[in-house]
Amino acid sequence: MTGDLLAMRGIVKTFPGVRALDGVELSVRAGEVHCLLGQNGAGKSTLIKVLAGAHQPDAGQIRWRGDPVTLPSPVAALRRGIATMYQELDLIPALSVADNIFLGHEPAQAGFTRDRRARARAAELLSRLGHPEIHPDHEVADLSAAGQQLVSMARALAHDARLIVMDEPTAALASDEVDNLFRIIAELTADGVAVVYISHRLEEIRRIGHRVTVLKDGATVAAGLDVADVSTDHLVSLMSGRRVDTVYPQRARPGASTGTELLRVEHLTRRGEFDDVSFTVRRGEILGLAGLVGAGRSELLETVFGARKPDSGAVYVEGRRLKPGSVPAAVRAGLGLAPEERKSQALLLEMSVAHNVTLASLPAYSRFGFTDSARELGDSAARSEQLDLRPADPRRAVGTLSGGNQQKAVVARWLVRGCSILLLDEPTRGVDVGARAELYRLVRELAAAGAGLVLVSSEMPEVLGLADRVLVLREGRAVREAPAAELSEADVLNLVMEGSAA
Repeated sequence: MTGDLLAMRGIVKTFPGVRALDGVELSVRAGEVHCLLGQNGAGKSTLIKVLAGAHQPDAGQIRWRGDPVTLPSPVAALRRGIATMYQELDLIPALSVADNIFLGHEPAQAGFTRDRRARARAAELLSRLGHPEIHPDHEVADLSAAGQQLVSMARALAHDARLIVMDEPTAALASDEVDNLFRIIAELTADGVAVVYISHRLEEIRRIGHRVTVLKDGATVAAGLDVADVSTDHLVSLMSGRRVDTVYPQRARPGASTGTELLRVEHLTRRGEFDDVSFTVRRGEILGLAGLVGAGRSELLETVFGARKPDSGAVYVEGRRLKPGSVPAAVRAGLGLAPEERKSQALLLEMSVAHNVTLASLPAYSRFGFTDSARELGDSAARSEQLDLRPADPRRAVGTLSGGNQQKAVVARWLVRGCSILLLDEPTRGVDVGARAELYRLVRELAAAGAGLVLVSSEMPEVLGLADRVLVLREGRAVREAPAAELSEADVLNLVMEGSAA
C-alpha cells in the first residue's frame, strides 16, 4: 500500500444556492480500504459522483496513477478503472446477470455481440467472487440483495477496475453476507485493488479499514488517518462536532417504573418466529429488545401492531385486550410502528412530507370527500418543527430527505395521530452519527412526555444506551429481562449467543 493511486485536491462543487464541496482532499493508495465518513449532507455522495464522472468539479484537480485527468462521464471513469457501487444499485432488474455485467461494453467480435463469450466471462467473474451458483442467465430481479450486490461487483471487475467505491454496501445484508463481502474485499485489496468504503457503522470501519478521511459541511476535516490510531470518540467528534458522551441523552428522573402500565404482552406466540413472549411497558419507559437477526424481534413488533396474527397470547393497551391481527384496532388503541424498512413499508416516497405525516389520520383531514390541505400542511409543519425535521418544507417529496429525516417523518405520523405507544424497529439504520444523536434525543423526549416506547436495534450499545429495561431474545424466546443499567454489552452478547436464562 505505497504511493497514491488516486489524489483529489481542492475539489469544489457548487449547486444553486449550495456549496456542496469546498476544497475537499482525498488520497487513496493501491490495495487499501480507505473509509470515507461524514454525516448525511457532509458531501460524500457529491464527492463520489465527481470521482465517478457523474458531476464535474468547479475547481480542483484529480490525479490518477500520478497523472492529472478529467472524468467527463461515468463511461470515462470506468475506462480509467474507477467503478462505483451506489447504495441504490443501478442494475436493470429485467435483464440477466450477464447483460447487467456487460451492459454498454458487451464482448464482441467482428461487430457482433457474443452471448456465449459474455456468459462464460460472467461465470468466471462470479466464481472469482466466491458465488459460482449465480447463473449468468438468471434475471437480476430474482436475486437477493446480496446477490445483486455481487453482480454489481462483478460488473466493476469486468471493467478491470483498480478502484471500487462502495456506498453503504452492508445496509441490506445479513451478518453471514457481510462476512462474505468482507472476505471479497480482502481478496480484492490483496490483488492491489483499492476500495473507497462509505459506511455509518463505525465497527465496520474498525474491522476492514486501513485509513479514514472525514468530511463535514463539504470540507475535509481529517485526511488519511490510520484507523488503528484514531479512537471512536475522535471520529464521532470529527463528524458531528459532539463528544461521544453526549450522543445518548441522560435518562429522565424519576425512573420510568413510576408510570402506569400502557402496554402488556402476555404469552404471545407465533409458530416458527417467537414463542411465549411476555413483557410490559409503562408510561415514560423505553423497553429495548436485544437479539441477533432472526431472533424474532421484528416479527414480535409486527404482531403486537396487528400486522401479523399470533397463534396464541394476547396484547393489552391500558388494560383493554386488542383484536389480534388487526392494524386498525392497534392504531385506534394508540399504537404506532416505525418499521425497519421505512422506504418500502412506511413511506410513499413520491408524496409530500405533509401527506406522509398525516397518512394515518386522513379522515380527520377530510370532509365531504375533500381534503383540508391547509390544515394538513399546518399540522405537518408543526410536528416537523417539533422534531426538527429538515428541510422544514412539508410540500417537499419525502423521498428527497436524508434517512434520519425520513425516520422523523414516520415518527411525526404517529404523533399527529396521538399515539401513546411507539414501536421502533431499527430506527437508526442507515442514519449518520449526527442524525442518530437527534433521534436519540427525540426518543428520550417522547418518553419524558409520557409515551411508552419499544426499541429494536441490532446495535447493543444503542439498546443499552437508550433503554430503561432490556428484554433479550434468542431464537424466538425471551432469555432475560433486566434494567439496562445492570447489563453490559458482554452480558447481552453472551445471552444472545448462548441463551443462558436468568
